[in-house]
Amino acid sequence: MSDFGITGYGAYVPRLRIERGIIAEAHKWMAPGLKGQAKGSRAFCSWDEDAVTMAVEAARDALAGSSADALKAIYLASTTLPYADLLNASIVAGAISAPTGIAASDAGYSQRAGTSALLQALKGGEAALFIASDAPVGKPASVQEISYGAGAAAFTLGAEGVIARLVGKASVTDSFVDHFRATGQKYEYAWEERWVRDEGYAKLAPAAISAALADAGIGIDGVAYFAMPSQLRAVADAVAKSVKFGGSVVSGLENGVGYAGAAHALLQLALALETAKPGEKILVVGFGQGADALIFEVTEAITALPKRRGVSGSVADAVATDSYLRFLSFAEGIDVEWGMRAERSGKTQLTEQYRSAFQLEAFNAGQCAACNTIQFPQFQFCVKCQAPRKQFRQVPLADEPAQVLTSTADWLSYYPAPPLYCGFVQFDNGARLLMEMVDVGPKGIERGEKLRMVYRIKERDRARGYNRYFWKTTPIAAG
Repeated sequence: MSDFGITGYGAYVPRLRIERGIIAEAHKWMAPGLKGQAKGSRAFCSWDEDAVTMAVEAARDALAGSSADALKAIYLASTTLPYADLLNASIVAGAISAPTGIAASDAGYSQRAGTSALLQALKGGEAALFIASDAPVGKPASVQEISYGAGAAAFTLGAEGVIARLVGKASVTDSFVDHFRATGQKYEYAWEERWVRDEGYAKLAPAAISAALADAGIGIDGVAYFAMPSQLRAVADAVAKSVKFGGSVVSGLENGVGYAGAAHALLQLALALETAKPGEKILVVGFGQGADALIFEVTEAITALPKRRGVSGSVADAVATDSYLRFLSFAEGIDVEWGMRAERSGKTQLTEQYRSAFQLEAFNAGQCAACNTIQFPQFQFCVKCQAPRKQFRQVPLADEPAQVLTSTADWLSYYPAPPLYCGFVQFDNGARLLMEMVDVGPKGIERGEKLRMVYRIKERDRARGYNRYFWKTTPIAAG
């Protein structure tokens, strides 16, 4: 029996990327100063992605194909959750087939919500899944728009097979305001950078680090990796230097991701775990109205951890776009005229959604006990032999290998990211169904191309503010 700690990790970064130079070029007439920050690319959510869908994808990576049956709790941290009064973590729990007896909670209201909630989850002492998922949005032509990104990191917690145990921790709480976003507001208000750097990061972070090192009973020379996210350039390096850290400063993921808010420190932790060796220690700092400092020691169990996509694999799996207007539209920074076809009601029948949850949430097909036909959706009777549905065996499709059987690109139907790619998907277990295909890229999609399932927003009810979630397909990146 090992000490309680992290037993697995996973990550997700949206596939869509845009070069910062494209954003800077769009605003050169009014914000020429952005040109100096036009390096690399940043990730952004497609129209059908949000903190919940990213959380599901990161959780799937952390679970690495294993069952969620043993989980006793699920924690979700974010500053951009889609619902203010609806348990967002419950949607994630349904998508990963977590048991109904699981405890679930949401955390937010600060960009160190990720590290603070992880500390609370580690105190729980029971098998749990912790996820930090965020997609902060910057006002058009702002520094935030060009530097922000999106992503999610997930960690399984338990007492068996611990790959990293918490050996030191400390928190400092201070009402230092570096930025804020009022309730009901879309964009934040940020204060002057030099003040935030010199009075915030430079003083609060070292205080938390010093206390965490004392708690661990080690000096800074005992730490191999230092991870601290910041919206400001070179702040992590400056803090590391101020505490006399001589190890490896974990990449800030500026290129390919961008600053991912409450999820960023945990993305860096997941990135460090990809290369960390047994016995090495990782120092993670979260900043926001104070600071959290967590020190993890990597164990021998990490060498036996099954391979996963992780941060590196997710960052490499990119689909580039050169359209600033598409990027702006997905962030709802522009109100586009979509025509009369977009005027249909997106109202979800909540009663039917609840009744069909057993097959919709975790994407379960039914296999007829009489003729073995696998079918989705699951009707009251088998589509082949008319046997009653009560005899069906539940067959998960979310992780089942699949490929394109047929496809079409529809430019006529209303779709927020035209064209709408859809077609028949052939699963290796024999299931076949018509599905939407997303993040296809400019080359299109071909018959026989390998696919994986992704959890997305199927339709937005903009009149009522409700999202209907379901599963879609996306091409598997070459290599």
